[in-house]
Amino acid sequence: MGDSADKLFLQLAGRPVVAQCIDEIIVVVRAGMESAFAELAAKYNLRKPHRFVVGGAERQDSVWNGLEALPANTEIVAIQDAARPCTSEELIAATIAAARETGAAVAAQPVTDTIKESTDGTLIARTVDRSRLWSVQTPQTFRVEVIRRALAEVRRQKMIVTDDTAACELIGQSVRLVVSATPNPKVTVPGDLAYIEVLLRRAVK
Repeated sequence: MGDSADKLFLQLAGRPVVAQCIDEIIVVVRAGMESAFAELAAKYNLRKPHRFVVGGAERQDSVWNGLEALPANTEIVAIQDAARPCTSEELIAATIAAARETGAAVAAQPVTDTIKESTDGTLIARTVDRSRLWSVQTPQTFRVEVIRRALAEVRRQKMIVTDDTAACELIGQSVRLVVSATPNPKVTVPGDLAYIEVLLRRAVK
């Protein structure tokens, strides 16, 4: 979205992205933004328990900081992109159930577009078989001890991973795919806003 705006404050269906809340939450925010998010929580009278934790340099560092803030008796954690406000309660519940059984689960959709590989970003090199490809989303849900062990290994090897399930792959932890049956887009570029607002307005009718 560029450096000029914090996408979590963008208005969608009359509410900021971050206000599309789920259960008990730990919101990982940029350093120095804690008071702004606290004011936002007060404005929308959020009744569900919530805390604010400062993030880190990489996604995995932010997730680690969030995990460190969990209550000691937490068994399952669902890691959610706050910029993905259309996630249904049914999908969250399904990933929690799968994580209880398998240890790790992720919302995902099978890839339906034809996928091409390019070596130079200009010309097509080959067509990739899409029959085994999945596009992963959030929530990415885990038994707490599983994701802690996985991220600890990432940190030990000084790696950077683009999502939390990649950390599980590193330790050989199976991750259950949970089909995301309804649109679950992420606010990434300005053009996403209009589409996501339509989805949210439909959901509240």
